[in-house]
Amino acid sequence: MKHHFKTAMFGAAIAAFSFAASVQAEPAKPECLAGAKPGGGFDLTCRLAANALLETKQISQPMAVTYMEGGVGAVAYNHVIAKRGKDGNLITAASSGSALLIAQGKFGQYDETAVRWLGALGADYGVLVVAANSPYKTLGELVDAYKADPASFAIAGGGAVGSQDWMKGSLLAKAAGQEPKKMRYVALEGGGAVLTALEGGHVKVGSGDAAEMVKHHVAGKVRILAVMAPERLPGDLAGVPTAKEQGFDIDWPVWRGYYVGKDVSDADYNWWIEAFKKASQTPEFAKEREARGLFEFTLLGKDFEERVKTDVARFKILAKEAGM
Repeated sequence: MKHHFKTAMFGAAIAAFSFAASVQAEPAKPECLAGAKPGGGFDLTCRLAANALLETKQISQPMAVTYMEGGVGAVAYNHVIAKRGKDGNLITAASSGSALLIAQGKFGQYDETAVRWLGALGADYGVLVVAANSPYKTLGELVDAYKADPASFAIAGGGAVGSQDWMKGSLLAKAAGQEPKKMRYVALEGGGAVLTALEGGHVKVGSGDAAEMVKHHVAGKVRILAVMAPERLPGDLAGVPTAKEQGFDIDWPVWRGYYVGKDVSDADYNWWIEAFKKASQTPEFAKEREARGLFEFTLLGKDFEERVKTDVARFKILAKEAGM
């Protein structure tokens, strides 16, 4: 009996120690780094985590959001690796655009293995849009017209050649059996400029994101021909078919997620994953995500890390095909 009692006591001590260790892993000064100016996508991503974790009581004090612009996240990526590789307090915002830039070697000497990927807590999805008075009512009609006369189709996107919007446009070119690098792409400053170009008849197609285009689609200013999602999106876009439904294997989730330094301890890394997991299962979180125009897309830990690696590999192929 004594032996059993000692074993039980020892087990209880181990359990108490494990519990204490997990409690201690809560960051003392939680911080989210946005690798751009305030107001953009990285800021939105940090605010989502900051609000959701505090509201669902995963953190006991507010999370600071700090900014470090440069290279669309490249400066922040290099800073975390060089200066804050062990800092368990810090999470940094990332997106599928980050994976695209890594694939193109635009984050400097570092690749996707230089940090630890935590998770994604939401996504937007790529869309192809035409003007409200466009003769094209389906993606199939647009692809056929593009195939017949690619030179007459200017495609506008809110980013330079090689950006996510450019890549989405290149998927249209590929679907029409055309070379993406011969696509007539018009690089504009953001989604607002794309809408103006479409409405003015300066371009025939716009490449963008669902959250940015949905209100203009509902208002009848533009027509979204396809969403690049695995299934139809809820709400105002429920009536818009996916590209896959229309027979085209085009999928483009714009995920929003986070990473930590490569040398952050397993205890701290796992604490963040558990906090994200608990928060993401609450109605409060769903409201926060919706308020930011994001759709459900939760991938944590190993699953998210695999997704990032898969995306980087896919983007390398797309960039090579595009002659970049």
